Amino acid sequence: MLMTKLSKEDLTILRDLIADGEVTPVIDRCYSLSEAPEAIRYLEQGHARGKVVITLGSPQESQAVHYGA
Repeated sequence: MLMTKLSKEDLTILRDLIADGEVTPVIDRCYSLSEAPEAIRYLEQGHARGKVVITLGSPQESQAVHYGA
């Protein structure tokens, strides 16, 4: 686990980078809530190369939203 102390200045810089679109999260996979155990296994196996998202809708609906499909 990574521990760090952020200052107000650091958070302001991060906020500005996000607002400018210079920092974007990488979404590896989307799972529905009913697939949460599978998502956790995927994370535990070390396969994830980005964020693993658990949604209330189907994974296909989530991907369309996240990827603009």
